[in-house]
Amino acid sequence: VQLVESGGGLVQAGGSLRLSCAASGGTFSSYAMGWFRQAPGKERESVAGISRRGGSTYYADSVKGRFTISRDNAKNTVYLQMSSLKPEDTAVYFCGARFTLYSDTYREVDGMDYWGKGTQVTVSS
Repeated sequence: VQLVESGGGLVQAGGSLRLSCAASGGTFSSYAMGWFRQAPGKERESVAGISRRGGSTYYADSVKGRFTISRDNAKNTVYLQMSSLKPEDTAVYFCGARFTLYSDTYREVDGMDYWGKGTQVTVSS
């Protein structure tokens, strides 16, 4: 499975961005998907996750109420709508995929089977 993120960029605090992650090479609906981020000098952390059919989602406390994860299985794409962005949201954002037979979400970095190369999000104050 190949994952390609897009939609990152430079935005002012309070602004919005929508990230996309396009998947290919597998049956997209067989994978739970997640968004993760890594800031300079910090470990990769989970941001949001969505089950393989989209029925379940989770969010890190730091982004609840500001970010929304969604997926379109017909387009093999998962999205992360980010609003009310803060400078501390600055990071490289990665999408990850985990093969599963269940309708669960997964938030562990070590639990992902595939990763994209990431897209940079920079929020200026």
